Amino acid sequence: MEKRFFLVFALFFLLIFAAQPLLKKYQTKPTEPPQSQNVAAPAPPQPSNAMAASVPAPSTAAARQASAESETVVENDLYKITFTNRGAIVKSWILKKFTDDKDQPLELVNGAASQRYGYPLSMWAYDESLRNKMNNALYVSSESGKLSAPGALTFEYSDGGLTVRKKFEFDSTYVVKSETSVTSQGSTVSAFPMWPAGFGDETSVSAYAASQVVYQDDAKTERLKIKDVSGGKTIPGPFAWGGIVDQYFAAVFLPEDPANAVLVTLRNPLDVPKDFQKPDPKQTTKIDVLGAAVGNLHGTTQQRIYVGPKALDVLESIAAPNVHGESPDLHGVVDFGGWLGVIAKPLFLWLKWTHDHIVPNWGWAIVVQTLIINLALLPLRLSQMKSMLKMQRIAPQVKAIQEKYKKYSMRDPRKQDMNQEISALYKEHGANPAGGCLPLLVQMPFLFAYYRMLGVALDLRHAHWLWIKDLSSPDPWHILPIAIVITMLFMQRMTPQAGMDPAQQKMMNIFMPLMLGYISFNLAAGLCLYWSEGNLIAIVQQAIMNRTELGREMRELAEKRARKKEK
Repeated sequence: MEKRFFLVFALFFLLIFAAQPLLKKYQTKPTEPPQSQNVAAPAPPQPSNAMAASVPAPSTAAARQASAESETVVENDLYKITFTNRGAIVKSWILKKFTDDKDQPLELVNGAASQRYGYPLSMWAYDESLRNKMNNALYVSSESGKLSAPGALTFEYSDGGLTVRKKFEFDSTYVVKSETSVTSQGSTVSAFPMWPAGFGDETSVSAYAASQVVYQDDAKTERLKIKDVSGGKTIPGPFAWGGIVDQYFAAVFLPEDPANAVLVTLRNPLDVPKDFQKPDPKQTTKIDVLGAAVGNLHGTTQQRIYVGPKALDVLESIAAPNVHGESPDLHGVVDFGGWLGVIAKPLFLWLKWTHDHIVPNWGWAIVVQTLIINLALLPLRLSQMKSMLKMQRIAPQVKAIQEKYKKYSMRDPRKQDMNQEISALYKEHGANPAGGCLPLLVQMPFLFAYYRMLGVALDLRHAHWLWIKDLSSPDPWHILPIAIVITMLFMQRMTPQAGMDPAQQKMMNIFMPLMLGYISFNLAAGLCLYWSEGNLIAIVQQAIMNRTELGREMRELAEKRARKKEK
């Protein structure tokens, strides 16, 4: 037994000794300790639902980390971007040609939101610990100090197990080329650059509410409002571009490989002041801030990143990737509003042409455009008056027919005879009950289109006109809303209204202007300018028409009917 035990022990010892080279070959090298207390522990291998794509394992990378934090400032004529090598992220992204509400250079990085949820061009990963590590590590930067475009900037980090590389290229436009790759323990990790936390121009609750996640899929632009965005949801491609927008600015990713691109939607809560002009820590409200990450699911992510204004001419100059054999651009970033876009976009292009070629002021351009629109609608106003006169002339006959069938219920078949008689009467005199509403029906789409256009027209942001400093914001003195009320009162009194009871007419003459004044109180000053000027032109037109034979006859009929009612 002792001999057998010794023999087994010897064989076991020889087996362990012979296996040493094999164990050394597959032994994992220990990772270096993190460089700061803020760096999360190395991420464990990703589970299958982390969407990591395995590739042939390369040789283990050597450690590559910076010893201290540094910054690199990249500039061209359009922007000034400040990178930090801690996380290889953007701390500041200033658009030189735009200013904020305090007339300072516009900062697109939302400081409060970014501090909590990540800065622009940080990396999104499905593993939170890995995400935190990538975005807090000290990267080795190829440049420091100042860098003028055109140029390139590279950041690299490795701790022997995790390897991250980011490369950015800059030119004279708003577009930045990006190439990013992440590997962990020899496997490619699905990790994408992101713009995670809104924009710096969002300085009101309504500005945050205007945020959307947008992307172009199958030649159709999809827009997700805040209530439709789920944090961390992955939207698969193919798509030509995707990102986030607010009322006037956008951060959009254009992947070089649309078929393998994915978009991750981000949504996080944030407490903001109720009054941004006078912030009070005790007076806050909760809103949601949106973000987006875009990248290649199966390897290195190569894409372009547009960060800049939602200016139509600029967006149309940027070609997007071919998704279905077409060559789209970024004009779909600007939302002129469904069917209203058929009117709103041409209105804007016309307004811009007026500003560029006739009068170099957006306020006066609106004045000129409003005058032309209302002169073009003059024939409809004349048609409206003629239609109303015909209705007034036959009003007694219509009333007699209605009295004739008054004793019958609505379900009685003889009620159909009443409708047929009235229709025959209308046909005999060429009257159309809807004719008086035609000008209003034509004008309303223009009013709604103007409202939509002013909501997205970047050119009117901070545009001055007389006492107004920003045509895209409410009139600070509310002069234009008051003008709408006054002009509406005059219009109601001057316009003969066929078939309306005098008591009802009197009530409507007061109620309608006050209601419209309330609606317009906080509307954009440019829209109020269009509205009030249109009313003023209509008053002049109505005053002239009231002096014509047609106008005098209408007023006489209206006065005659009022006298009968009084009796």
